[in-house]
Amino acid sequence: MRRRVEDAVRREAAALLAYFERRADRADAADLLGETLLVVWRRAISLPQDDEQARMWMFGVARRVLATSRRGAVRRHALADRLRAEALVRPGVAEPHDPSLADALANLDPIDGEIIRLVHWDGFSLADVARHLRRPAGTIRSRYARARATLRAALDPSTDIR
Repeated sequence: MRRRVEDAVRREAAALLAYFERRADRADAADLLGETLLVVWRRAISLPQDDEQARMWMFGVARRVLATSRRGAVRRHALADRLRAEALVRPGVAEPHDPSLADALANLDPIDGEIIRLVHWDGFSLADVARHLRRPAGTIRSRYARARATLRAALDPSTDIR
């Protein structure tokens, strides 16, 4: 049986790849071929003995793999559209609209900016942030204090940072 599947795959792989390239993005064609060959191997017992019947069966598998892929893409796009629409109407999800605060955050060290965002926008405690970032709690506390002082100074230049 193994020999039969190997021969069929050798014979039909290029044609199956061309089938996918004509119907899907070229970047996806190889993945679709891989999925098809996986199904062929899993269902090797169903591979017809006749070469022409085996070819037709493999193309049937390819057609179903392509249809499944297209359904998945439609679902992913619909979900992304729904999430985008929800993000647009939910208050308080995005960065602040104050350009000076956005600039001050952008000038922080990336980890410090993330700590500020996690605490103030996502509602995490400093202990939660430490676990999330896999850093010692003391390190997170000191970085948070330093980041707040830096932000305060950036937003109010008369603030003295010590």
